[in-house]
Amino acid sequence: MEQREIDAANASGRPPVVFVHGLWLLAASWRPWRDLFEANGYATLAPEWPDDPETVEEGRAHPEVFAGKKVGQVTDHMAEVIGALKQKPVIIGHSFGGVITEQLAGRGLGAASVPIDPGPFRGVLPLPLSSLRGAWPVIGNPLNYRRSVTLTYPQFRFAFANAVSETEAQRLYEAHPVACSGKPLFQAATANFNPWTQLTVDTRNPQRGPMLIIGGEKDNIAAPAIIAASYKQQAKNPGTTRTVQIPGRGHSLVFDSGWEEVAETALTFLKEHR
Repeated sequence: MEQREIDAANASGRPPVVFVHGLWLLAASWRPWRDLFEANGYATLAPEWPDDPETVEEGRAHPEVFAGKKVGQVTDHMAEVIGALKQKPVIIGHSFGGVITEQLAGRGLGAASVPIDPGPFRGVLPLPLSSLRGAWPVIGNPLNYRRSVTLTYPQFRFAFANAVSETEAQRLYEAHPVACSGKPLFQAATANFNPWTQLTVDTRNPQRGPMLIIGGEKDNIAAPAIIAASYKQQAKNPGTTRTVQIPGRGHSLVFDSGWEEVAETALTFLKEHR
C-alpha cells in the first residue's frame, strides 16, 4: 500500500503531502485531511509506522505489534518514503508525528512543514503537570518501556478528548485509539538528560523550509508551554517560522469534529508559502 501511494504521488505531478500520525493512532485517522488536501491540488501519502496494522480492528486484536518502536526508527522510515518521491513534500504531523515532522524538516527533507501539537525534543524544557499526567499511563511503570500500552477511556478522555463533549469523546474512543509503543514517551521524558537521545532536531538548517507550529489552547499533552518552547527553538531558523494556537481545542484537534478548522489553517499557510 505504501509503495502504491508513492507511485501514485509521483505519477500525479502534484505537490505531495506526507502525513505522520502519532502515538495511539493509525494512518487512517488522516483520511479526512487527505480528501481535503487532494481537493486542493495535492497528492497525499500517510505512511504507517513500521509494522503497524492497517486497521483499528487489527491493532486492537494484536496490541503486541506496537511494542518496541523508537522515534529514530520511525523518523528514518518516513525519510525513506520521502526519498522515494520525485518532489520535496510538505510534511504534516500530529503529536509524536509532529516532532518527527520537525526532525524531517531539520534534515532538509520538506518543502514546508506543519507540526501540530508536537511532542518535546531536546532543548524544549517545560514539563507541565498535565503533560506528565497524560503520559503517566506509560511512564508510570518502567516495565512499559518494552511493552505496548492501551489507554482506558478515562485516560483517553484526559489526554486527547478533554475539550470535546462526553458523547463525542466516547465516539472518538470507539473509533480511533489503538495501543502504542512505550519507548517514545520514555525517550521524551529523558531527552534533556540523555546525551545520546534520538529526540534531537536541527532547528538551524537553512534548508528546513517554512514551518507552522499549531497548538491547541486546552491541550493537556502538548500543553501551550511546550508549543511556545518548541517555537522559540524553531524561530532560530533563517526560514519562516510561525505558530498558531487554536482556541478551545485539545489533543484530538486533528481527528475530532473540529478538524477542518485546523486543516484550513495549515492550507492557508501553505498557500502563502508554496
